Amino acid sequence: MKILGIETSCDETSVAIVEDGRKVFGNVIYSQIPLHALTGGVVPEVAAREHVLKMVPVLDEALKKAKCDWDDIDAIAITHGPGLVSSLIIGTQTASVISFVKNKILIPVQHIVGHIYSNWLYGLDENESKISDDIAFPALVLTVSGGHNDMILMRGHNKFKVLGETLDDAAGEAFDKVARILGLGYPGGPAISKMAVNGNTKRFKLPRSFLEKDSLNFSFSGLKTAVLREVQKHTNIDEQFKADMSASFQEAVTDVFVYKVLEALKQNPKVKEVMLAGGVSANTRIRNALTNALPIDVKFRFPRSISYCTDNAAMIASAGYFLYKLNPAKYKACTNIVPTTSFEIY
Repeated sequence: MKILGIETSCDETSVAIVEDGRKVFGNVIYSQIPLHALTGGVVPEVAAREHVLKMVPVLDEALKKAKCDWDDIDAIAITHGPGLVSSLIIGTQTASVISFVKNKILIPVQHIVGHIYSNWLYGLDENESKISDDIAFPALVLTVSGGHNDMILMRGHNKFKVLGETLDDAAGEAFDKVARILGLGYPGGPAISKMAVNGNTKRFKLPRSFLEKDSLNFSFSGLKTAVLREVQKHTNIDEQFKADMSASFQEAVTDVFVYKVLEALKQNPKVKEVMLAGGVSANTRIRNALTNALPIDVKFRFPRSISYCTDNAAMIASAGYFLYKLNPAKYKACTNIVPTTSFEIY
């Protein structure tokens, strides 16, 4: 079953074609990063206008790349939220119109659920026999992105229990804000990760917000403030200072994630594997720390490609496939999908 996915929750315009929820035939992403770097963050109106301009070209390119026409497409999966409403409208209206004109089944997908399914994806150039192992449930999922952090227990497809979530700033947002404080540019995650390579993780004693005992929630606002105060105390902000602060900040975030994942495993001893998802899942320090910290009998996964970590349509198509297989009768063609800002997971 080939599903065409569309993702426009923030500042990436993406269209992908995925077969049976796993094999990616084409995943085209138009990123607005150079545009929003001028303002140090995403401007909703600007993002929406770019989606309008790029949606049709990206759609055409994805079909061409996948060597598909509309007769090959069985259904359309679309991100319906959460995200920037002005951006979501472009994607949902595009999907709704295509569904009506082409008489295709339409499957709305929650954005965070999409990130989870990025762990199922593999490309045409990969050896299918070596990666056909399916994820064993129950699984623990740590989603780490610009707008959200969630600790999720996944008992099966569409069986999610939120164990913890961000109480204020998500890690991705904190990375962006700290990068801005240090003058490293946008987006902050890659900039800080690159700068941290030559930094001293122990130079600055930054706080770790573990919250109350047994809590699986996250809070990074205090860490961001601590960085700002350290910067304000120093008059000589040279490249070494920036490297050391980047390394110290990244290590503080990493320590919290490792602690929370290990605590979640204690509370859920039947978990068979841990998955990392979301834009910040591309961070190699976080990946390596979790790899070293997890028990040997717990498998650790993260998306096979960096392009599956950030917002992309392949993950939406994958999630749409598994949702459809659970209840085909639930999804119809010619449906008008309304965007939502709700973070509620199915």
